Amino acid sequence: MRRLPALLCLSALALALSACASTVATDSFKGRQHDVAQTIANLQADATAGEQKKICANDLAAAVVSRLGGTKRCEEAIKKQLTEIDSLTVSVQSVKLAAGGTSATAAVTSVYEGKKRPSSVSLVKESGKWKISALG
Repeated sequence: MRRLPALLCLSALALALSACASTVATDSFKGRQHDVAQTIANLQADATAGEQKKICANDLAAAVVSRLGGTKRCEEAIKKQLTEIDSLTVSVQSVKLAAGGTSATAAVTSVYEGKKRPSSVSLVKESGKWKISALG
């Protein structure tokens, strides 16, 4: 039963990665909001390049990697998910920073099978870098 939340997280991550298979525009954001949008762009670039090691090490929050079973299992899970990604588009619509500046939420719209789908990406600041903590 403990693996069920990790598998659900992985499924949500796969959807977000598939949504990130085209270029993410970050030019309309400034300052910390730009940094958050850039993290989503970095995930897109790493996913497109098939860089599961970079995704687990640089793009995902430590708690997500832990839920997936640690670094090695995260890399294996992401590698498997990357083989299932279609070429889709994503757009960061807005970025909201929480009070204190240690967490943020980005509203994104992706196009999947010809339909626009809104979703959100939660991020946390770890060691001075934004990392993806949840997908909604």
